[in-house]
Amino acid sequence: MFKIEAIIQPFKLDDVRDALKAAGIDGVTITEVRGHGRQKGHKEIYRGREYQIDLLPKAKLEMVVPENRKDEVVETILAAARTGNIGDGKIFVYAVGEAIRIRNNDRGEAAL
Repeated sequence: MFKIEAIIQPFKLDDVRDALKAAGIDGVTITEVRGHGRQKGHKEIYRGREYQIDLLPKAKLEMVVPENRKDEVVETILAAARTGNIGDGKIFVYAVGEAIRIRNNDRGEAAL
């Protein structure tokens, strides 16, 4: 099993969710987060004063998938989230040692 964490632009969230749903991925946790990578934020003007906005809004998606679906899910996210511009985000993939469903004690891939 693998945990896939994707940090994407918030306006691409619906596109990514729809693509994952079409691929048969139902379980996903979504969090609104803030951060920056190489783009280092941007400047805005409010009431005539310039402000540096260092932490930009992003959406973080987390899901655990069976090993045989890992590459498919990563490619699905890449295709749906990519705009080709700086700040599109990142995907991280981690190995998961165990998953347990609390309700009935299912373990491993059965818990997904």
